[in-house]
Amino acid sequence: MTTFAIVAGVFGASLAPSIILILGFANLLADGFSMSIGNYLSTKTQREYIQNQRKREEWEIDNLVEQEKDEIRDIYREKGFKDELLDEIVRVITSRRKVWIDTMMKEELGLIEDKRKPRDTAITTFVAFNIIGLIPLVPFMFIQIFGTGLISTTSTGFLYSVIFTAISFFLIGIIRGKVVGKGLIRTGLSTMGVGGIAALVAYMVGYVLGEVINQ
Repeated sequence: MTTFAIVAGVFGASLAPSIILILGFANLLADGFSMSIGNYLSTKTQREYIQNQRKREEWEIDNLVEQEKDEIRDIYREKGFKDELLDEIVRVITSRRKVWIDTMMKEELGLIEDKRKPRDTAITTFVAFNIIGLIPLVPFMFIQIFGTGLISTTSTGFLYSVIFTAISFFLIGIIRGKVVGKGLIRTGLSTMGVGGIAALVAYMVGYVLGEVINQ
């Protein structure tokens, strides 16, 4: 979305395809890097927090045994278990240290340890962002490399960029709709609409500033 907004803004200012590519790639790489670093730091921070909480639970289980057993009992009592069944659940869970700790982490603290490595999530974010974000720039890359042919003017390049990007937004919306269980066409169109509004705003800003500067 941000890359296409850059493309729309620069096209609105009537600048050359080379400027579109320079600003587009600068935005693409900078955004991709910042998002991957943000993902890395957030994932790492979350893992460190969970590890610290796990160590605390380990200490409590080793040093406050009866109190921790009572907490397990309270948790499953609230779930509706009672009498002999409740006693059996407490006995089974507290008989295995790892299961006990995992249960406390999930049921008491609401924490589930993420097995993904921060580095892997950062790399995945960077690569995925740049692959998808490259789509609006492809027609202008074609112009810059070949100069003539099917895409030979900035206006034609922008038209193809709009088409490619609109299709991408629509497909992403369909995927989102499938994941959340909503209407595929509706989510596809809504995602495409959001991207279109962002591009229109960028285009109008570029157009107005271009007119003011060129006066």
